[in-house]
Amino acid sequence: MVSVKEKIGFISDMDGVIYHGNRLLDGAREFVHWLLENDKRFLFLTNSSERSPRELQEKLKRMGIDVGEEHFYTSALATASFLSKQCPGGSAFVIGEAGLLKALYDVGFSMNDVNPDYVVVGETRTYNFERIEHAIHLVLNGAKLIGTNPDLTGPTEHGIAPATRALIAPIELATSRKAYFIGKPNPLMMRQAQKRLGCATEETVIIGDRMDTDIIAGIESEIETILVLSGVTSESSMKRFPYRPDHVLKDVGEIPS
Repeated sequence: MVSVKEKIGFISDMDGVIYHGNRLLDGAREFVHWLLENDKRFLFLTNSSERSPRELQEKLKRMGIDVGEEHFYTSALATASFLSKQCPGGSAFVIGEAGLLKALYDVGFSMNDVNPDYVVVGETRTYNFERIEHAIHLVLNGAKLIGTNPDLTGPTEHGIAPATRALIAPIELATSRKAYFIGKPNPLMMRQAQKRLGCATEETVIIGDRMDTDIIAGIESEIETILVLSGVTSESSMKRFPYRPDHVLKDVGEIPS
């Protein structure tokens, strides 16, 4: 069996693995330096849909880690890719931030608050009753409901914040329609990430801090998994799940060693 250090491709979550909010986590700088020094293929795969790859690149650069924009892949990009194949040139009513809007525009989607093909929900700080009420009317009138990811919560510098699944729940409940979620643990996003890396399954490892997205995504995609305890999962909470990661580490700084 190939050891983790001998793997060619590394798919890593960001929130809770590389940083919390605007705070770089222990070991992150050393881990990325090791990836670059050893010519590893790597992709930062985040379920967050708020920021574009360029914004994520600039955020890491401000923290002292400088890597190319091509190393970032978000649930917004995965959602846009999926919708462009399902409904080329379609339209959407979006509850989300700039990263999601840009991803949809880039694949030829237009914004439509009258009769869209889809209602798309991602993380947002402009969540309000009027937009939720309008989204409900659009779904009841035939728009299909899409969530960029199924996360209920996400880590911040100040603790836990509601994420996409929590934000989309009122629309699901009021319309009796279930959303389709694109991000992890949907294997669709994992396959897209692997294609970008150009690595076989046995050459790849996924690193994350969440059992219910990162680790189960790796297991269902048959990719070796590393859980780091720098995010939302502790050793005690890990035991509540009926599956286990292949490796458990304090942080990503332990991977090179």
